[in-house]
Amino acid sequence: MPEADSQPIPKKDSFAALRHKDFRSYMVMRFFFTFAYQMQTTVLGFYIYQITHSKVAIAFVGLSEAIPAVGIALYGGYIADKYEKRKMLLLVVIAFLVSSLVMFIVTLQSMSSYIHYAWIIPIMYAMIFCNGVARAFYGPATFTIYTNSIPRELYPNASTWSSSVWQVASILGPMMAGFSYAFAGSINGNLNGISSTLGLVLIFLLIALVFVYRLRKYPAIFVPKEGIWKSLSEGLHFVFNTKMMLYAMSLDLFSVFFGGVVALLPVFALDILKVGPEGLGLMRMASSLGAAITIAVMVRFTPMGKPWRNLLVAVAGFGGCIIGFGLSTSFYLSLLFLFGQGAFDAVSVIIRSTLMQLLTPDEMRGRVSAVSSMFIGSSNEIGDFESGIAAKLLNTIPAVLFGGSMTLLIVTFTYFKTKSLLPLGLKDIHTANEANDKV
Repeated sequence: MPEADSQPIPKKDSFAALRHKDFRSYMVMRFFFTFAYQMQTTVLGFYIYQITHSKVAIAFVGLSEAIPAVGIALYGGYIADKYEKRKMLLLVVIAFLVSSLVMFIVTLQSMSSYIHYAWIIPIMYAMIFCNGVARAFYGPATFTIYTNSIPRELYPNASTWSSSVWQVASILGPMMAGFSYAFAGSINGNLNGISSTLGLVLIFLLIALVFVYRLRKYPAIFVPKEGIWKSLSEGLHFVFNTKMMLYAMSLDLFSVFFGGVVALLPVFALDILKVGPEGLGLMRMASSLGAAITIAVMVRFTPMGKPWRNLLVAVAGFGGCIIGFGLSTSFYLSLLFLFGQGAFDAVSVIIRSTLMQLLTPDEMRGRVSAVSSMFIGSSNEIGDFESGIAAKLLNTIPAVLFGGSMTLLIVTFTYFKTKSLLPLGLKDIHTANEANDKV
C-alpha cells in the first residue's frame, strides 16, 4: 500500500472553540449571567406571591419585563450594530447589577425602618422593568461577540458549547435559588430568604462582569443607510409573506402565551402541592432538564426529517403536558410533566430556529431576527401575564387547563391550514426556497 494512503485521519477536536481565549471568557460570562438571572426570576415570583397572595401581582412580574424587552428590541439591535460591543455589554451587566443591588437593599430586614412596606413591591416592579430594558440590548451585543470570538468553521462546535452552558445554568440556577431561599429563610425568618438569595445573585453578576472586562474590544462595522422603521417594515413584510415562517412563529407565540405555567409555579409550590421554595426550584429545574436532555438526544436523532409534521407533534405534546400538570396532584408526577414540557419545547425551538435560518435570505437575517425578537423573544413573560390574569379570573387549575387546551386548539387549526407542508422534508424546503430566491 502506498505510504500516502496510510496518513492518519485528523480527529475531530471537541474542544476547538474553547481554545480561543475570547470564546472561553464569553462562555464563563454566559454561564454566571444566566445562573444569576435564573436565580433572580425564580425567587422574585415566589417572594411577591408570598407577600401578596395575588395572582395578578405575579402576572405583572412578566409584564414589567416584557414591555421594555419587546418595545425596544429592534432599537437594541440597531444600537448593537452601531457601537462597540464590549463596552455595551459592560453597561448591560452593570445595569443588571444596579437593579439587583436595589432589590437586595430594599428587602433587607434592617431597611424596614427606612422603607415603608407598601413601597417594596412597586420598587421590585421598577427594577424588573429596568432589567427588561437591559435585556433588549444584551441579546444583540452577546450575539455579535459570540460570532466574532471564533472562526466561522467552528460555529457548530461553539453552538454546542453555548447551548450546553445555557442549559446547565438554567438547570442549576433555579435549584440553587429554591434551596438558598428555603435555607436562609429557615434561619433568618420566612421572608428573609430573598435577601440572601439576591446577595448570591450579586456575586454571580460580579463574576460575569469580570469576564466581560476580559473580552477584547469589538468595534462597530455597520453604518446605517436607511431608517430603522423602514428596516422593520421590510422584515415584517417578508415574515408575513412566508407561509411556513409565519405559522412557525405563530405556533411558538400562541403556545407559550396560553400554555406557559412558569408564573403560576409559586402558587403550586405554596398553595396546591405545598412543597415550598425547594419544590419551586425543582419544578423550575425540571423543564430545563427536559430541554437539555432532549437537545443532547437530538444531536444523534434529528427532528428535521419531516420538520413541519414534527413541529406540530412537539407543540401538541407541549400542550398535553400542560394539561397533565394541571390535573396532577402528585409532586413527582408534576415534575415529570414539566420535564416533558421542556423536552417538547426544545424540539419545537430547534425546528423553528432551523426553518428560520433556512427560509431567511442572507440580506434579511438581521431584520427577520429583529421581528422574531419582538414577537417571540418575550413571549414567556407575556405568557406569564396571561397566566396570572387567567388564574385570577378562572382560578389556578382551570387557568392551566384552559392554556393547555388552547394550545391543542391552535395546533389543530394550524394542522388544517398547513396540510400541504406535512410531507415535506428538509431538502424539499431547501429546494423550494432556492427556487423562490431565483424568481
